[in-house]
Amino acid sequence: MTEKREITEADLLPVEVFARERDARRKALAEIKKNRRVGVGPFANFYFENYHTMWWQVQEMLYIEKGGAAQIADELAVYNPLIPKGRELVATLMFEIDERERRNRELARLGGVENSVGFTLDGETIRAEPTDDIERSTPEGRASSVHFLRFSFTEEQVAKFKDPSVKLALEISHPHYGHSALIPEPVRRALSEDFD
Repeated sequence: MTEKREITEADLLPVEVFARERDARRKALAEIKKNRRVGVGPFANFYFENYHTMWWQVQEMLYIEKGGAAQIADELAVYNPLIPKGRELVATLMFEIDERERRNRELARLGGVENSVGFTLDGETIRAEPTDDIERSTPEGRASSVHFLRFSFTEEQVAKFKDPSVKLALEISHPHYGHSALIPEPVRRALSEDFD
């Protein structure tokens, strides 16, 4: 089954209906998300987005901000670009460090980290590209704690991604954060559904 590639206004629930169903829908989403997260190193986590995760974000924003119909177009414009479009994966990379001083110290050393992320697949690297025009690293070398990344694949790379016999890892090769993680099979299967 091909995933939906775009949220339309017709896909959205009225805020009062969403409010009634919110807890049940959060639990259903947790099931979807459990195989869409990859930890790389001690505090970097990749959350791979899809139609369902972005639908939730739009509904949550409408529920929290209560902007009504006037808010819908803006939310769709923000979140639809984060839904994979067929031969790509889209991830939110979060550097999750609870202790504020340590977080500030680490992020101050990670400028440009968004340009050092990639999947390694059968000897080649599929590099991430930032998904938005907002600069996530300062000229002083400080990184944001949140990055939105897109990984574009060729048809041949998609076939290899889906093949469990091909080694697949996600890596960050920044001078101050060099870590990689093999992709577990359940995660690989879940992310493979993002491809046409």
